[in-house]
Amino acid sequence: MSDNQTLPQRKIIHVDMDAFYASVEQLDNPELIGKPLAVGGSENRGVVAAASYEARKFGVRSAMSGAQAKRNCPDLIFVSPRFDRYKEISQKIRKIFFEYTDLVEPLSLDEAYLDVTQNKKGNPSASLIAEEIRQRIFEEVGLTASAGISVNKFVAKVASDINKPNGQKTINPDEVEDFLENLDIKKFYGIGKVTTEKMYQQGIFTGKDLKSKSLEYLELHFGKSGIHYYYIVRGIHNSEVKPNRITKSVAAEHTFDSNLTSEIYMEERLEQIASELSRRLFKHKISGKTVTLKIKYSDFTQHTRSKTLPYFISDKGLIFSTIKELLYQEKMKNSVRLLGISISNLNTEIKKTMVVQLKFDF
Repeated sequence: MSDNQTLPQRKIIHVDMDAFYASVEQLDNPELIGKPLAVGGSENRGVVAAASYEARKFGVRSAMSGAQAKRNCPDLIFVSPRFDRYKEISQKIRKIFFEYTDLVEPLSLDEAYLDVTQNKKGNPSASLIAEEIRQRIFEEVGLTASAGISVNKFVAKVASDINKPNGQKTINPDEVEDFLENLDIKKFYGIGKVTTEKMYQQGIFTGKDLKSKSLEYLELHFGKSGIHYYYIVRGIHNSEVKPNRITKSVAAEHTFDSNLTSEIYMEERLEQIASELSRRLFKHKISGKTVTLKIKYSDFTQHTRSKTLPYFISDKGLIFSTIKELLYQEKMKNSVRLLGISISNLNTEIKKTMVVQLKFDF
């Protein structure tokens, strides 16, 4: 790792809970253990939020329509999500993390980065710390977790998938480059389906193929992301574990029991969403200049419309009047199943996007 020797050598753990939402449901209702389970959705409508490993064997996955999931797995059991419960368990898990280090960066309710270079236990082995944390989560919470351990966040994140579920993988400093060279490009964190296809078309199938491309080539074909790809495949990713991540937007959205066909009904619902969003903004002392309306139609296509104001707003009236303007900007193409409002271009430096889900009508 010659390119990386001048960078600080960190010990990073990425902990990822195994099928978290589904596992919580199985924990609370032992009758569901061993059965194919989908959290969210139904056979008639809605979207799967999470699937148990038993359901994943049939190709059921998050963001799949409930109807498709049921076709894939006729014995699939649907349960409604209980986000208060998931949050409660997530807080118990984070409490365990903080017993080892204050450098904890949650990515969501079910995963986090931990920097254990210097840790509260004085344990020089990040692998042993990860093992201990996973064991404690199992004993104290009743759920299994997987972990990736390495010199930076990127490699740790990729490694946490290797021995899932209920396993861990350590990539030592001298193993990083070989590990990344032999990795299928689709397993690189941050490289999605579209980019994977684009890379395949250019003969980039593995990390080794990616590494053979010059910085100029990657920048030409992938823009700014190309620079990122050039460095990560060499094991260079110097992003620190940040306990407080900056909020880039605050959003609220609502999925409806039955599709909306009239803008008048949409106005009523948007006023409720604007009210909830305003309450959140005031609570966190946040305001923003860019208001975005999100519309998901009954055929699952999604559109957004935005307006940037010359001043910061957080007031419900100002948010709603801007959203009404965006709503009538063009005619609806279809009936609507979800509406959302987000505020970005914020006056704050608190990290991470906060999405407020008003209600899950699965």
